[in-house]
Amino acid sequence: MYVPFDTLPEESKIWIYQSNRKFSDEEIQDIEKDLTAFLENWTSHGQHLEASFVTKYNRFIIIAVNQEVQPATGCSIDASVQFIQNLEQKYGVDLLDKMNVTFKMGEHVAFKPLIEFKKLAKEKAVSANTIVFNNLVNTVGEWQDFWEVPASESWHNRFF
Repeated sequence: MYVPFDTLPEESKIWIYQSNRKFSDEEIQDIEKDLTAFLENWTSHGQHLEASFVTKYNRFIIIAVNQEVQPATGCSIDASVQFIQNLEQKYGVDLLDKMNVTFKMGEHVAFKPLIEFKKLAKEKAVSANTIVFNNLVNTVGEWQDFWEVPASESWHNRFF
């Protein structure tokens, strides 16, 4: 069952999907409508999952589930991945490739393959102070505190 994102406990499990391009405002509206419908009916072993989502920067889709009410398991996680794959096809985007880095350059959100980000670091075009999006966080609480951080405070620090 869909619930407002801000009502989920900090321990709620999250999955972050970053797009290889920025979505238009109209696309985000459609995606949010589809996400709400999907989460309203998302189940695990016949039990509704208490779940929500948030979109950020017209580029990120963050799905969260309150594991204390009912944990997401294999089949329910597979269903969510299938939903994301359907979005990929519908919008011609890549949401599942984890070998990309998204970071801020001023107010602009940049997206680069990991190898290019490494090169930017070597050329000092990005630094340990560059704000990066750490998509490896696992819970709502971690997302709130450690998602948008300087590269020095994330797994990205290995490049500096």
